[in-house]
Amino acid sequence: MPKLKITYFDFHGGRAEPVRLALAIGGVPFEDHRFSYPEFAEVRKNTPFGQVPVLEVDGEQITQCDAMLRYAGKLAGLYPSDALQALVCDEVMFVIEEAGIKMGPTYRMSGEEQKAARLALVNSSIPVYLTWLEKKLAAGGGEYFADHRLTVADLKVFIDIRTLNSGRLDHIPTDLVEKVAPSLNAHMKRVAEHPAIVAYYAQFAK
Repeated sequence: MPKLKITYFDFHGGRAEPVRLALAIGGVPFEDHRFSYPEFAEVRKNTPFGQVPVLEVDGEQITQCDAMLRYAGKLAGLYPSDALQALVCDEVMFVIEEAGIKMGPTYRMSGEEQKAARLALVNSSIPVYLTWLEKKLAAGGGEYFADHRLTVADLKVFIDIRTLNSGRLDHIPTDLVEKVAPSLNAHMKRVAEHPAIVAYYAQFAK
């Protein structure tokens, strides 16, 4: 088994969280290197492109969160071996990533600028991708997105929906998902109740 280290912000969300969860579900050991926001300026000096997350595999730094997640999924048995199901898994992951890219610039805004930018997303692209995800979930059988079982695609959607519902995103209504695509909330609850995920978060509550 390779020696793994994930470097990312110290919170339960963002682009590294699905990777953390995949490894935890698979029982794959990894060093969870977390840092605070004030430390980022120093951390980024030693990462490719000055960005995080970074996954170190036997000391080699790997970037790009979906590549990391696919790799973690393979190690953990959470990535489809069937080519078509792997394609569906990747498709869902990329849709979430594109949504995150649209949201990204708003984190650097404040006040009325941020409000206007986020409300524009609420009234345009967010409902579009949520509706698409709901239809994709139904096409996959209604419980999981690909392979008729939990995969890394479900973990990526889980973190995204939980974030939208959290109230931590100013100007994003916490009932938006429930109004637009309620089955995604049922999916979020299903994933959250996975025994390995329950155990993973329980360790932080001690």
